[in-house]
Amino acid sequence: MDIGTLSLLLLIGLFVLLAMGMPLGFASAALAGAVLLMKFGPDLLFRDFGRGPFAVLGQAIYRQMTNYVLISVPLFIFMAALLERSGIAKDMYSSLNVWLSRTRGGIAIVTSVMAVIMAAMSGIIGGEVVLLGLIALPQMLRLGYNQNLAIGTICASGSLGTMIPPSIVLIFYGLITETSIKALFTASFLPGLMLASFFIIYIVIRTQLNPEQAPLPEPDPDDPEGREKLALFGAFLTIMVMGATALLLVRAVFQTVTGGNAVLEGVDPIPLGMVTHIPYFLGILVAGALALQFGFGRERVLTGWAMGKGLVAPIVVIGVVLGSIYGGITGITEAAAMGVIAVFLISLARGEMSFDVVWDSLMRTMKSTGTIIWVTIGAAALAAAYTLVGGPTYVANLIIGAELPTMGVILLMMLIFLIMGMFMDWVGIVLLIMPVFLPIVQRLPVEEIGFLGSIDPKYVAIWFGVVFCMNMQVSFLSPPFGPAAFYLKSVAPAHITLIDIFRGFLPFIGLQLLALATLLVFPQIVTVFIAG
Repeated sequence: MDIGTLSLLLLIGLFVLLAMGMPLGFASAALAGAVLLMKFGPDLLFRDFGRGPFAVLGQAIYRQMTNYVLISVPLFIFMAALLERSGIAKDMYSSLNVWLSRTRGGIAIVTSVMAVIMAAMSGIIGGEVVLLGLIALPQMLRLGYNQNLAIGTICASGSLGTMIPPSIVLIFYGLITETSIKALFTASFLPGLMLASFFIIYIVIRTQLNPEQAPLPEPDPDDPEGREKLALFGAFLTIMVMGATALLLVRAVFQTVTGGNAVLEGVDPIPLGMVTHIPYFLGILVAGALALQFGFGRERVLTGWAMGKGLVAPIVVIGVVLGSIYGGITGITEAAAMGVIAVFLISLARGEMSFDVVWDSLMRTMKSTGTIIWVTIGAAALAAAYTLVGGPTYVANLIIGAELPTMGVILLMMLIFLIMGMFMDWVGIVLLIMPVFLPIVQRLPVEEIGFLGSIDPKYVAIWFGVVFCMNMQVSFLSPPFGPAAFYLKSVAPAHITLIDIFRGFLPFIGLQLLALATLLVFPQIVTVFIAG
């Protein structure tokens, strides 16, 4: 059978099996066997056991399952499950709400900011949407917020874990394409924050134009206002800066005592860890102490700390996970494990940890990881089978033979991603499609990538990974199978239907497409922090 007919049958078969309700992992595995059977026939397929085409599938699955970085996936899921069961997220929401309670649309803005912080802690999308639905949705509905605005804010913001490190989508992309995951994390920071800022700007504009969509809560006579609130926030911020500076000082002193920051030829200096940095750290600590004592005053400092202390635990977790990665202390997997330990110890110190919490979190982790692993096995088998029969070469020749301009090819790929994201899980897309699309992109003239500006050839794979993740942001909200809708429906009041939820998504899908278009027009956005 020729490869064109085989590709068409494969595509039809995949959609038919998914429409019948067969799980993606099993559908992919079944189609992998069917592809080899149609191409090689039963004689060749079963003749040399252990050395024939089936052996290639086994080797592909084995490579995926034995990749060390894959261990980070269940660890991040476990960390998210622990966070969901602890009161860390609720206290964070309360602290953020204190500072923005008298701002028009403040609770929706708090929800978006909280989603960014949660994404930087664990990168798990489903848990974020559920948690925000439990904490923020009742509050917004109680205050009379527009239902569509509340729903859209929660689901769109809750899906930011796709873009903001440590994103599991980026981890899988790095595994499949053999791209530096640390570089992907660095590259996705600015696009992720850009998308979050789009959400916040939209909320501000919408609520200013239509104040009735976000009524202000009744003022509390005990709440500080104006300059006093600003002073309290300044006191809290000073405490946090002093805490971070103290940790950097301890690190620099330790490096100095152990000789780890010795100046050697050909060795890069440790960022903020050299002997020359110690006087600056001491100066910041002294200036901070004087500001707290004589500038803000003891009572204001205590009040500011009480109002903002709910942010401390999340910042510590983010510092442990991302700080250990970018500080060169650990790799991705070890950082995930350290994050789990940090969340466990913080919850234990808060008196929120118990055997039931750990057991329930482990069970959730097993279920989520099991789903991902089965999809990975099936998709890896199908990708290997399709590669073995020459599928990637056929697709590459088909796309390039269409003689589309470079950005026309990339826009066609974006459209395919968006359509597939409406019907398929991101794990299957990255495993099935990326091995075909990325080599095509790398063969395109790099100077023609982007409508305005260009990108360094060595960053093409990283840029395409970030663009892919932005596509997956859209897929989490896209009907008919947008998973964020079903996550929210599981915790939303009974009167909110799936139709209501999808209706609330529409403006936020537009914002996601705007962010995607921005990355296509200005690809150099992705390389700002890497190139620097």
